[in-house]
Amino acid sequence: MKYIIVLGDGMADEPLENYGGKTPLQMANIPEIDKLAKLGKAGRLVTVPADMHPGSEIANMSVLGYDVKKVFEGRGVLEAASMGVELEEGDLAMRCNLICVEDEKIKNHSAGHISNEESHKLIDFLNEKLGSEKVVFHKGVSYRHLIVIKGGKKQVSCTPPHDVPGKAFADYMIEAKEEQASETADLLNKLILESMYLLENHPVNVKRKETGKDMANCIWPWSPGYKPQMPTLKEMYGVESSAVISAVDLIQGIGIYAGMDVIKVEGATGLYNTNYEGKAQATVDALKDHDLIYLHIEASDEAGHEGDVELKTKTIEYLDYRVVKYLVKETAKMEEPVTIAVLPDHPTPCATTVHTKDPVPFIIYRPGEEADSVESYDEFTVEAGEYGLLHGPGFMKALLKIEE
Repeated sequence: MKYIIVLGDGMADEPLENYGGKTPLQMANIPEIDKLAKLGKAGRLVTVPADMHPGSEIANMSVLGYDVKKVFEGRGVLEAASMGVELEEGDLAMRCNLICVEDEKIKNHSAGHISNEESHKLIDFLNEKLGSEKVVFHKGVSYRHLIVIKGGKKQVSCTPPHDVPGKAFADYMIEAKEEQASETADLLNKLILESMYLLENHPVNVKRKETGKDMANCIWPWSPGYKPQMPTLKEMYGVESSAVISAVDLIQGIGIYAGMDVIKVEGATGLYNTNYEGKAQATVDALKDHDLIYLHIEASDEAGHEGDVELKTKTIEYLDYRVVKYLVKETAKMEEPVTIAVLPDHPTPCATTVHTKDPVPFIIYRPGEEADSVESYDEFTVEAGEYGLLHGPGFMKALLKIEE
């Protein structure tokens, strides 16, 4: 048996009053996913422990079967792995967003989804002006970058910028949780304020402002940690060979620590205009020499963060007929049966534009296995599914049929 996990990031939502009390999943026309629900078995999965933040890093690690409370070390270190940044002992790695601040408030977490070319110029500039033997910025994708503080302390309180759009940035500056981290907190806050002064009049931002685009006029460090000690999927679950397909550094980094091959697809953007067909094709091709493929598609999450209900619904439909339809058709031709699972990592409700900890709906279609009573796929139909309510590693154990 081989396995495909189709992860629609942030796909789950909450009922929307202006849309007849329906969620984007309920409004979306998804015949292929509904067919898998009818032929497979369903349930709900708690991906975020009650005392942890509902970040994509936590949720995706849970989906892959990790006990996140034991192994999680921050988002920055995972992205460092995907960017090829080698962390030494004592290196503090943090995600470093380029964000837009307007009228002293965080307008958005993505600087208007700034391009790679523009953002790389800004990161090079920041390294020149603010970098040192202790502080190094590393270029990532679009607004997603990395900062490494040598000898930094991780006991600092940080707020993900996508959690506080429209809020005064000064209310969410970094705070030390312990006295030993005061120097690190002070340094990071100093870098934030200095970046605002430096970036405001950079040619990239001057041009963006002239053309009506959001400026990337502030850095925002968050999710601190050191290099983690994570077992691989082979060590945990006996999966001999696996691969991850994603446009997002974070997911690729999780894959690297999980012992997965990282397969990059040309035209994969992490947005609604990503190369859906290319990702689907890469998944089928990868099944030839891998036992499990983790296909991650970010588009619905970004639409949720923007509060764009129509776009989110459209991205779910894209996932259905541009990805799942092809996967079902091609895997049916294979000699070895392929189990297909579909789920989000966490909800990203359009009404609030931030992640929540609510359980996510999942389906597992295993060829030849008797189905349960669920006829279609959304946040509520799966409550009648045979799997019931699972937590964390429970999904991977159900997928791979590993007895508790």
